[in-house]
Amino acid sequence: MSLPLPAFQELIAPAEWLVVEFISDLHLQREEPETVAAFQRYLQESKADAIFMLGDLFEVWVGDDSMDEAGSFEAECCASIAQAAKARPMFFMHGNRDFLVGAHFAERTGVRLLSDPTALVFAGERWLLSHGDALCLDDVEYQKFRAVARNPAWEAQLLSLPLAQRRAQGRSARAQSEARKHSPEAFYGDVDTASALQWLAAAGSSTLIHGHTHKPAEHVLSSGDGDADGVQVRRIVLSDWDLAADKPRAEVMRLSAKGLERVRIVPM
Repeated sequence: MSLPLPAFQELIAPAEWLVVEFISDLHLQREEPETVAAFQRYLQESKADAIFMLGDLFEVWVGDDSMDEAGSFEAECCASIAQAAKARPMFFMHGNRDFLVGAHFAERTGVRLLSDPTALVFAGERWLLSHGDALCLDDVEYQKFRAVARNPAWEAQLLSLPLAQRRAQGRSARAQSEARKHSPEAFYGDVDTASALQWLAAAGSSTLIHGHTHKPAEHVLSSGDGDADGVQVRRIVLSDWDLAADKPRAEVMRLSAKGLERVRIVPM
């Protein structure tokens, strides 16, 4: 399966930015209060000049009108995000769970929506940002669904349904996802190296930062040996968050002129 090259959005960081942070795959939901509390605490305590949320911030997002429902989980989360956005620029990139986030969310929270992928120009380098799901070509069934779900006509048809019906569909999708996790036949694709290298070359970048796979690591895609410029090409995978797990996990990826640093979020 081949992947056409996407259009690359470019974001040039202001000169006054010294530190930016990346998070992804928090899968926020009312049923996971420990993770929600950790996210809210992180927003209050972060000293970053900008925060990039690279997809699957929410376990499921059934439409921006969910924020308008009094007392809804979405309204509570977005109030925290809006407060944090008053202190620094915040950016959001769609994931496979929250691809229905739209303009109303951005307006209400003050968050800027990013295209996937986006090339961030910061600290003298170009950093390619993506949620990562588009690059997981081995997950053929998901790629078929993604092609349908990212169709504006399909999204408009889904959003035309009553909110209660969409919430029910969201609960059903979560249940299916949980069942899949525990199935012996469960398959989770990983990023296709050839496609990642093509994206990086087209974007003029040597580092891809993404989430989605829940496999935090650093992968060297090309050592640079024998290349004219000798630049190492890397793929940096962000951590998912689950503060209720037997071994709680939550990390922030911090980027400054010193480079990348994984910062663990410690449970309260």
